[in-house]
Amino acid sequence: MDERDIRLLKAIADLGTGSPEKLHEETGIPVSTIHYRLNNLREAGVIENDCYDFDLDELGLGVTVIIEVLAPYNDSYETISEKLLAIEGVTNVYFTLGEKDFVAIARVSDADKVERLVEDFNAIDEVERTFSRLVIKPLREDTRALGSYSLETLEDELIDDE
Repeated sequence: MDERDIRLLKAIADLGTGSPEKLHEETGIPVSTIHYRLNNLREAGVIENDCYDFDLDELGLGVTVIIEVLAPYNDSYETISEKLLAIEGVTNVYFTLGEKDFVAIARVSDADKVERLVEDFNAIDEVERTFSRLVIKPLREDTRALGSYSLETLEDELIDDE
C-alpha cells in the first residue's frame, strides 16, 4: 500500500462511504484513480465488502451486553467460539488471554432479553461460567478502526517501504 491507498482507506473510515465522488471531494484523488485503487484493494483482500452500516439503537437493538466466558478448551477454542457465535444477538467473540477464555459482545432489544442471552450461553456444555455487563452508555462505537487513527500514524505504520 502507498500513501494514496492509506488516504482512501482513512477517508472511507471517516466518511462511512466508498462513494468515489465523495472520496474525490475528501482526498482530491481523481475518480478514475479511486475506482482503480478500490478494485485493487478489494482484490488484495483489504476491502472485504460494500456493506451498509446500521444504527442499531434506531433499529431497536439498543442494549449492548459484554459477556466474559470461562470455558476451558481441551481440543480447540474454535469449536466453542462457533457455538458462542451461533447465539442470537452475538456480534463479536474474542478468544482472550487472562482469567476469562472468551469475551463476547451482543446486541439485544431490551434488558428483558439479557436473561435469554445468558441462558443461551450457559446452555453450552463447555461453558463453566459467564460474567455479564450491561453497557450503560457507549462512549465510542466505531466499526471502522481506521477512524481512531490519524492519517499520519496510518501512513507511518502501513505504507510499504520498498
